[in-house]
Amino acid sequence: MCLDYGTVRIGIALSDLTQTLASGFATYTCKSYKQDVEYLKKIISENNVKKIVFGLPLNMDGSESAQTLKTRKFAEVLKQNLDDDIEIVFSDERMTSLIAEKMLLSADVSRQKRKMVIDKVSATIILQDYLDFKRSI
Repeated sequence: MCLDYGTVRIGIALSDLTQTLASGFATYTCKSYKQDVEYLKKIISENNVKKIVFGLPLNMDGSESAQTLKTRKFAEVLKQNLDDDIEIVFSDERMTSLIAEKMLLSADVSRQKRKMVIDKVSATIILQDYLDFKRSI
């Protein structure tokens, strides 16, 4: 599972059972930490998730931003509410929103629709990059 965490929306992607292919799952609109965690716990349970990849929003020079710290904080809150056997890892997400935007533009997706799916598409790209990297090592 991959989460592209934002304070307004969370993009969610899942992988297939062989951990080969990432697929967009949902774009969730944030409500409160408690409601957000409960929503994610349900997805984690229903899909037997054992690892969560968080997209880590770093600055272009690799340094951490205010959003990086918010992402780490939310990941910690989520981890505290999950079983101990669920692993949380972080993956550099620089440029994924730009790549997702270009993909959606090339598919002639309207501006309104892009706004609704961009986070889910970004999460899918982050997860696919992570899966490809893990297979390559």
